[in-house]
Amino acid sequence: MNSDYTHIPVLADETVSLLTGDRCSGAFRMIDCTLGCGGHSSMVLRQNPDAELLGIDRDPQAIARAAAKLDFAADRIVLVRGDFASMMRNAVSRIGWVDGVDAVLMDLGVSSPQIDDPARGFSFRFNGPLDMRMDTTSPLTAARVLNHYDEKDLVRIFREYGELKEAVPLARAVVEIREEKPFETTTQFAEVCDKVLRRNVRRGAPPTPTLCFQALRIEVNDELGQLRRALEEAVSLLKPNGILAVISFHSLEDRIVKHFMNDMAEKCKCPPGLPVCICNWKPKLSILTKKPVTASAEELERNSRAACAKLRGAKKLTD
Repeated sequence: MNSDYTHIPVLADETVSLLTGDRCSGAFRMIDCTLGCGGHSSMVLRQNPDAELLGIDRDPQAIARAAAKLDFAADRIVLVRGDFASMMRNAVSRIGWVDGVDAVLMDLGVSSPQIDDPARGFSFRFNGPLDMRMDTTSPLTAARVLNHYDEKDLVRIFREYGELKEAVPLARAVVEIREEKPFETTTQFAEVCDKVLRRNVRRGAPPTPTLCFQALRIEVNDELGQLRRALEEAVSLLKPNGILAVISFHSLEDRIVKHFMNDMAEKCKCPPGLPVCICNWKPKLSILTKKPVTASAEELERNSRAACAKLRGAKKLTD
């Protein structure tokens, strides 16, 4: 782990403003579900000397980085290693936040230190092992997926998580190649992606292995399942008027967040055409971002990785 790594949180001012509003003092309890380097949380804790943080991350290296960055507020933070979907409620209960929380932040996807470390295997820009685990103790690696999943499951992964039209020929190529030599490195898999997909690349599209690597990473870490479960849990833990803020980096994540918030904000669940409402549904959220917040031109000049970021926010309504 590089302790000198400089992390630039995306949509930082917009996210902190959404989470805290004008609140610069007073009791404020926040969950950072994907702590990473602690960039957004650091800003909240510095802005509000009374703020308390529960930070969760699956990656032990991320926990160590964040602990160092947040050392100035060590007496106001609790850092927990684990997946946020299953850890939130247990951790909140364990630290005694019985009344719930004021804000929940989810900054999704893979972090810059993970991408830039060849040993983690997240990027085809570096040759490294096909790992891609956010939790380095998990038994499921990208290599295991490529070498042991059957062709049908590989097609599902490439089609659903990479949105690849060429999912079938790519899965077939993987199965054929692994019979001769198992997949071990990022370069090895990237070369196969290039060979299979090269003829169908559109002008301006990302490099051919991008969506293939995304699909593998989502499968290895159950990212979309985690997100769906965590959104439900977050709303249940928020106090009335508490804020849910989610930063996503690809369309699959953003679609889930958008649909969830819209569903929770609906005023009625009755089938269309009924003369009166009989569902007794009460909306749980009020959407604060009618359109997702994206990076300004100035931010993109400083940090090109903010280009895909989309921020959505909602406020919990009174029960």
